[in-house]
Amino acid sequence: MARFRTLDDIGDVKGKRVLVRVDLNVPMENGKVSDLTRIERVAPTILELSDKGAKVVLLAHFGRPKDGPDPALSLEPIARAASDVIGRPVAFVSDCIGEKAQGAIFSLNPGDILLLENTRFYKAEEKNDPEFTKKLAADGDIFVNDAFSAAHRAHSSTEGLAHLLPAYAGRTMQAELEALEKGLGNPTKPVVAIVGGAKVSTKIDLLMNLVKKVDALVIGGGMANTFLAARGVNVGKSLCEHDLAATAKQIMIEAASSGCAIILPSDAVAAREFKAGAASEVVGVDAVPADAMILDVGPKTVAAISDWIDRAATLVWNGPLGAFEIEPFDKATVATAKHAASRTKAGKLVSVAGGGDTVAALNHAGVADDFTYVSTAGGAFLEWMEGKALPGVDVLKA
Repeated sequence: MARFRTLDDIGDVKGKRVLVRVDLNVPMENGKVSDLTRIERVAPTILELSDKGAKVVLLAHFGRPKDGPDPALSLEPIARAASDVIGRPVAFVSDCIGEKAQGAIFSLNPGDILLLENTRFYKAEEKNDPEFTKKLAADGDIFVNDAFSAAHRAHSSTEGLAHLLPAYAGRTMQAELEALEKGLGNPTKPVVAIVGGAKVSTKIDLLMNLVKKVDALVIGGGMANTFLAARGVNVGKSLCEHDLAATAKQIMIEAASSGCAIILPSDAVAAREFKAGAASEVVGVDAVPADAMILDVGPKTVAAISDWIDRAATLVWNGPLGAFEIEPFDKATVATAKHAASRTKAGKLVSVAGGGDTVAALNHAGVADDFTYVSTAGGAFLEWMEGKALPGVDVLKA
């Protein structure tokens, strides 16, 4: 694994202005944060720097502002939530550059914490504009990136600052990088990957990369239907990208040449309606009724996946096996998640999972805390699985 500069390399920070890029792009309901997970994840870095006497200046984005400042996308209410989580005051200032920001930072005492306003209120942020980056850098002595979830973006506050200030990975970023190294960078073999989700078209790069790195690839969700159809299976009215049959075949050819086993459903849960409690039946994938759709994998497939997990030393998971949001089409995902969690708790499996639907599915199964590592990074996690370089990570290499 490439070595990254972390807080262990940072030296004395007492009295220094430390710009900390964090992920505070959290869900909101009625003006309040409805899920504190991302704030809780960055709390250790903030507290460590505060305890060491740094003047902690938080940089973050929220939403996708279109035309400059938008009161609905202000970070001010998130500052209050962060204060509750951290257990210390988190001050807020309504700009991230210029006189307001500079004045607020100047008034900080060692150990104080300040959140600057949404960096994306400036279009220059996403353009990684050198002049804007300089203005951000003028407010700090040191840069710490603790937002792996934004590390696939070459923005001023994620990548640009690392060229102007001494740059380090925060504890959350460090934990993510170490977990990902265990998952695919230098994993203990055999490695099994589970990839689900609706469409093959969104995960072609991911699948092409995985078949070269893992020993077995389980394909579930709607995307499995495309692979089944490519093998000549009639999948009825199931979600299926028939135009990607050639791509699916090519992925299977690549897997065969790389010695990677492709695990597709052998049975499925089929229904004629996509709604909670809809009448359903378990059928072989070669016996899907013409007027029905596959909404989950069946018990024989779950048993086969569990068998592969039993053989694996490492599991990487992205995407549910079925339409887990609606009962009873959550059964396969829940059963598989619980089996992987039990193997992990027994010390027999390193399990790394990520992606929004995956996190939701593991929470639904009640096992997210039992996996070795669950990434909340979304797009960055997916691009890492695709084997792509992440700009915000590469600049932190020692």
